[in-house]
This record gives sequence, C-alpha cells and structure tokens, in this order.
Amino acid sequence: LQQQSAPEDVELARVLRQLRDKFEGALKVVESFQAKNSNNIFNTVMTYMPQDFRGTLIRQQRERSERNKQAEVDALVNSGGTIRERYALLWKQQMDRRRSLSQLGSATGVYKTLVKYLVGVPQVLLDFIRQINDDHGPMEEQRQRYGPPLYSLTKMVLNIRLFLSFSWWRFEDIKMQKNQISVLEEAVQVYVSELERFLNFIGEVFANSPFFVTAEEAGALEGNKNNGYSETTVGAGKTHEVSLTVETVNSYIAWDFSILQGKISTDIGFSVEHTDSSGHKTPILPYRRYESDQGNFCTVMAGNYRLVWDNSYSAFFKKALRYKVDCIPPVVEPVPSTAAAEGE
Repeated sequence: LQQQSAPEDVELARVLRQLRDKFEGALKVVESFQAKNSNNIFNTVMTYMPQDFRGTLIRQQRERSERNKQAEVDALVNSGGTIRERYALLWKQQMDRRRSLSQLGSATGVYKTLVKYLVGVPQVLLDFIRQINDDHGPMEEQRQRYGPPLYSLTKMVLNIRLFLSFSWWRFEDIKMQKNQISVLEEAVQVYVSELERFLNFIGEVFANSPFFVTAEEAGALEGNKNNGYSETTVGAGKTHEVSLTVETVNSYIAWDFSILQGKISTDIGFSVEHTDSSGHKTPILPYRRYESDQGNFCTVMAGNYRLVWDNSYSAFFKKALRYKVDCIPPVVEPVPSTAAAEGE
C-alpha cells in the first residue's frame, strides 16, 4: 500500500496502521489483566503458606516456571510463529499453570517434597487450590456467569478479522470504500473499548470474590506464627551452631532467623560452611552481621553443612535468637514409571 501513490491507498495504509496499534494495545491490556489476576491468586494462596523459606521456595519455583514460559513465547514470536501457534502455546501454558496449582493442592509433582514441609497449612486451602479449576469449581461458575459478554466480543473480533482477510484477498480487484473503512474503524474502536470495560469489570469481580480471602482475613495466621521455630540464647562471647547432613546434591539448605529485640537494637554474626568426608572446610556464606535474615541455596556437594550464629564479638550482651533451619531434598518432577508410560 505504501508503494502506491493513489491518495485513497495512502489513507487506507494510515488507517490500517492505526487499527494495528489499537489491537496491539488491546493485547497488552489482556496480557496485563492475565498477569495481574494470576499474581493476585498466587499471592492470596501464599498468605496461607508459612512465611519462611518454605514459602520462598514455592515462590521461586513459580518465578522460574514463568520465566521459562515467557522464553518459550519469545522464541516462537522471534521465529515467525503464526497467531494460531502462539494461541496454542499460550493455551498449553495456561493448562500447565492449572496443573501446577492442582499439584500444589494435592502435594504431587514438583510440589510433592515441598508440601511435606508445609506443616500448618489449612487443608481447606489445599483442597480449594486443587479444585479451583474443576468442571464445577469456582472458576467454572464465574465463566458461566460472566462468559457470554466476552464470547460476544470474541465473535465480533473474529468478524473483523474475517472482513480484513477477505478485503485484503480481493484488494487488487475491489478497493475498500470510504464508508466501509469508517465502519471498520468504528467496529475496532467499539471492540477495544468494550474489551477494556469488560476486563475492568471482571477484574473487580475477581478482586471482591468471596472465595479469594487472605489468611489474615480468615484469621489463619495466629496458629502458624511459631510453627517450627526454635528459640535459644547466645551468650556474650559465645556461638550457636546447627549442623545439617546432606546426602544428595541439589538439596536446599534453608534458614530463617531473627534476633528478638529489646530497648537496644542488636545483631548477630551468621555464616555457613561445608565440610566434606575428608574434613576439608569450604565457606559457603561469608560471615556477616544481621538483625534477621531468610535465605536458601542449592547444594552442589554432599556432606556436612554448619550454620553458625556468632556472638563472640559482644563482651556484654547476650542475644535471644529465634530460628528455623532445614535441609529439603531435591525438588524435581517425578519420573513416570515404565508401567505407567506403557499404559499411556
């Protein structure tokens, strides 16, 4: 179109560029809506999880998964994938997210090991996230109630696409008339504005849904505050140590601790070192002073890991230490059995 000098062709090219920009803007709105609601659901679920390294590991697992999914989409787009191929990939990824949520609720898949450590998580929550996308679950109820307006918009944009495809196919023989271009512009504007209005509305519906209740609102936090923590006093000039034996590489060493504060803010030194079977010591986390800290790392060596809280620099002040440490076995997707594979 840009190579032709006819004024009507130049005008049509301008209009099509504007329509493209509007559709791209609508796509960004949809992607933002999906990401926001996915994060809201996940963050609501996470309020019920222990607020220590176990919840952190689940969050890290999800972040890795989302980065991998985005990389898949980018690779497809950069390789010239079609709209149909992109839709198929996005649909597959959404089904993977549902399956992952179900695995968290039923303690299977990559979450099988982690959920074992989630003592204190209400069973009703695990049941909910396992069933949220069931055929008769909460999300299906929302689809039945609010889906028809969205389906109408989908039908509308498919008709717009059909009109554009047909017009482009016969462009050399029959040029689009001004009234057709005007109708097309108006149709796209109606679609984009109505889609944004619907997404704003459904976003409010989800934000105020009675089945998305945080742990604080449900009063579930009180029972978990001291779950699994130990408390000890580290005397002036003394240290406190915890040793963990790791038998399998790719295990997680995780910790969560804080110094119970009085009138004067205090801290304590903390470090981690590894000792192999021959007695050779390797620093893992260098010494540093903290008021509190939460962290984890994936082991690359078996052996003994020593976590040390060091108050040797203090000549007068003892420290009240509240801590939790653990060694969590590798978090991996279970390999299907040979019999199960043959059955498929």
